[in-house]
Amino acid sequence: MKILIAPDKFKGSLDAQQVCEAIRQALLKYDATLHIQTIPMADGGEGTAQLLTEHTQGKWITCAVRDPLFRKIEAGYGISGDGNTAFIEMAVASGLQLLKLDERNPLHTSTVGTGDLIADALKHGVKKIVLAIGGSATNDAGIGMATALGYTFYNNQNQELTPIGKNLINLHRIDTSDVNPQLKQTEIVVLCDVSNLLYGSNGAAFVFAPQKGASEQDVANLDKGLEHFANIVHTQLNISTDFAGAGAAGGLGAGAKVFLNATLQRGIDYVMQALHVEATIQHADLIITGEGKMDVQTLAGKVVAGIAATAVRHHKPVLAVVGKNELTETQWKQVGITQVISLADKNTSVEMAMCKTYELISKRIEGFDFSRLAVHPRMK
Repeated sequence: MKILIAPDKFKGSLDAQQVCEAIRQALLKYDATLHIQTIPMADGGEGTAQLLTEHTQGKWITCAVRDPLFRKIEAGYGISGDGNTAFIEMAVASGLQLLKLDERNPLHTSTVGTGDLIADALKHGVKKIVLAIGGSATNDAGIGMATALGYTFYNNQNQELTPIGKNLINLHRIDTSDVNPQLKQTEIVVLCDVSNLLYGSNGAAFVFAPQKGASEQDVANLDKGLEHFANIVHTQLNISTDFAGAGAAGGLGAGAKVFLNATLQRGIDYVMQALHVEATIQHADLIITGEGKMDVQTLAGKVVAGIAATAVRHHKPVLAVVGKNELTETQWKQVGITQVISLADKNTSVEMAMCKTYELISKRIEGFDFSRLAVHPRMK
């Protein structure tokens, strides 16, 4: 009996490796001869850089960067064991998590720290950068990032612009004369799990800026700025920003294409390919995945949905172990999940599930009837 355990983190409780271990230990109580393989997972969000760095037996680098309000902080990223690839999460330098509630306002925040991380990675001679762009505090279309890499932005009075969201509307000229030359020799892959356009009703400002602290009027102004940015870029650089994912991370999806010549890829697809997950699924009898909260966002390409979809192609049963389940049985079966174990239930609050996650995973698995999965006869 071969079992693959491939969960995401339970945010605020356990990292993905700890979730793997909790499930593994509980399963071995059934049968110590089970062949269990664990692959901690991520979908391009928090933890992705660390996961990919560890998978490649790489090293972690710490450097000084500027946070969304230009304050100096320390942030880290990974470099693969062969030294060729850097793994960067923009949230550690330009993320909403870095700001207090009263500091959040995408009119004034910048992706400059993400550019600082990229610039530092280029100093290490990497040939490829994998940039995960979830969790941003910004709406600057990536001009902050670009500034840290040598681009300069001017208004119509030839004054240099501070690279923040409210200045997009004032953009008149983009100076590329001092851009870091190593960018041309570096492949950039952006991990992105949203398909929003840059501007408009489904764009970066209207969909994401309110949760970053923008008022209704702020949103309207930011959207006009993003549209103006798109026009300037198209006119001066002959680059279109009209593509799915351009609105990700406050327009950093567009900025990455414009300033880094990046390609965008779904985070879960990249991670699964990098970790050779499909080949492991093919050789397993049962797949166990999981995440902290299973909800409608799960269906849009999170770890659980990605694992389940692949397992379905190979006719493998899938057990999802989750902290809390907000999907109906119809919904989770549609993505290929066979059964669900939820830590939070009528007798266990979400708070308790988050505090005692490891113990509850063990308890739920010990009490689960594995015959419902039509697998190993001893697991009943």
